[in-house]
Amino acid sequence: MSHAHRHFVPAAGFDLLLPLYDPLGKLALRNEQTRGELVRRAALTAGDRVLDLGCGTGSLSVMIQRKHPAVQLSALDPDEKALARARRKAEQAGFAIRFEQGFGDALPFADGAFDRVLSSLVLHHLTSAEKLATLRDVHRVLRPGGSLHVLDFGPPRGRLDRWLTHLIHHGHRMDDNLAGQIPELMREAGFEGALESASVRTALGRLSIFEAKRA
Repeated sequence: MSHAHRHFVPAAGFDLLLPLYDPLGKLALRNEQTRGELVRRAALTAGDRVLDLGCGTGSLSVMIQRKHPAVQLSALDPDEKALARARRKAEQAGFAIRFEQGFGDALPFADGAFDRVLSSLVLHHLTSAEKLATLRDVHRVLRPGGSLHVLDFGPPRGRLDRWLTHLIHHGHRMDDNLAGQIPELMREAGFEGALESASVRTALGRLSIFEAKRA
């Protein structure tokens, strides 16, 4: 399926910045620690069918496969340039991860195809309508009892958080995140038990983990 007609925000904001995405994330967003906590909270077990939604350059996918080699892992992203890096990264690590190009609101997977969906730093790139449409399609591809685990920017807490938020984040796509509306969007998409389960301050603002289950 061709996706050439669809617009998306690249992982680093601009294609020219893509080579800086991994080192910047490691330094400013503490990706090793925050993504490690995301994977821990997903409580993956051998044989689980897992989707890395918006996999970007593949760092989370490789982490999942390294920590849980017996899961069945698929990964999806709209950015072919980022996917090329992800495929190289997985190949160098010796992992056979299934990478596909596509969008979160039109997932190329069957109903109930996954036990877990994980996503890191994707939702803040989407408009409110795109967030809701994506969450609805994630709900569709999760089996009953399956769960969604999201790492993304969350609502600021305290004076320093608010100052960082005002300084760094200006686009309207961030509004839902900063207003603490991600759990509500999850509930609107059909999930239950939606909540912000953890948060940590980073150099670019507060990151939160949001979780929910398909009934």
